Amino acid sequence: MTKFLRESRIGKALSDKTVIYESHGRAFWNTARYEESDKMIHSVLRKKYEKGKDIDVEFKFGVGDLRRVLDLKDSDDDPTIMSERLTKGMWCRMGFTGHINGKMTKTSFSKAYRFLMHCMITS
Repeated sequence: MTKFLRESRIGKALSDKTVIYESHGRAFWNTARYEESDKMIHSVLRKKYEKGKDIDVEFKFGVGDLRRVLDLKDSDDDPTIMSERLTKGMWCRMGFTGHINGKMTKTSFSKAYRFLMHCMITS
């Protein structure tokens, strides 16, 4: 399972050691708003300035920024689309035993991947 995750497109996002505090996440979502005009998320966060003052810092990011930071190796204009053969191979390497074009349930995966899915959903 670790080999599959390391080689996946989201491997960097899953293995990155960045610490995110719950209070920072809450502060972000309290001020976050989506602007349709530039298709970006805008937020304002308070930051301690070097002289002890608090300053408001506004920042914005979009899909392209996420693709770059997570190193997805594609762009918003040209997303990577996996062929059916590669997709089926990926599901098989994850231990999927059901019909790939049919209904997908957690019970069709090996125990290790069911545990991974549980961890990702509940965290």
